[in-house]
Amino acid sequence: MSRTSGGFTLIELMIVVAIIGVLAAVSMPLYQGHMLRTQVNQVVSELSVYRTTYEVNLANNNSIDNTSLKYKPSPYTNGSLATQISASNADGSGHLQVTMGGSAHPSLAGTVVRFERSAQGIWSCLIDRSAASDWHGSYEPPNCTAN
Repeated sequence: MSRTSGGFTLIELMIVVAIIGVLAAVSMPLYQGHMLRTQVNQVVSELSVYRTTYEVNLANNNSIDNTSLKYKPSPYTNGSLATQISASNADGSGHLQVTMGGSAHPSLAGTVVRFERSAQGIWSCLIDRSAASDWHGSYEPPNCTAN
């Protein structure tokens, strides 16, 4: 007499559930790390855009403030139109700076992203991660220095 199978056994179902659990346990930290890296990169990219307007205003001897930069706060920063993101010095040096917060991941809150301009017109990207509760080197964008 032959017996036909009508479905999966309990052991087979438990093995499938265990495999799905292992895959989820491995993929969640990878996803979260990617999400945090993306948020840092977005803030760096958004702040980087203002360097061009900064240079134009500097060349035309115009004031350099949020209004002249046409600053629009990022959802990942604590910035507001009332908080100035720029500073300029008489020798041409200066900086653009924002602090991460807002809807950024709590592990990134307090991270300061700063573009510094030398008197010679050379820009450098600096990230102060000292206030970030769980910073990993993998979050550091290319061409930025974290301290």
